[in-house]
Amino acid sequence: MDGNLFELIGGIPKIEQLVDVFYGKIEKDELLRPLFPESLEEGKKWQKLFLIQRFGGPREYEKKRGHPMLRKRHMPFSIGFKERDRWIQLMKESLEEIGVTKDHPARFHLDRYFEIVATKMVNHITW
Repeated sequence: MDGNLFELIGGIPKIEQLVDVFYGKIEKDELLRPLFPESLEEGKKWQKLFLIQRFGGPREYEKKRGHPMLRKRHMPFSIGFKERDRWIQLMKESLEEIGVTKDHPARFHLDRYFEIVATKMVNHITW
């Protein structure tokens, strides 16, 4: 991959757009919505700052919140493979909607990242 992932995506405006579209989907999703607090605004704020930092932008998340500790922060929620799969699906749909389509130079890396991280959040297995 040539260049910085943050730049390839489109910087802060594109990441903010991604999170807004994604949370719009969460708001309507019967499986995932119950895992989130009544107001989604704080989660949106943190996810925007986290993704901006993670993909190579300013490190404001770390300055304001410290180490991400994603797994620890998600432990209070029952996340199984069904929830992981839906989360990945909604994120990929959101990427498509904002123009980061399957042929976009950053898309492979984003898909891989989100799939790996979502799998690490699984803390509940049902048979």
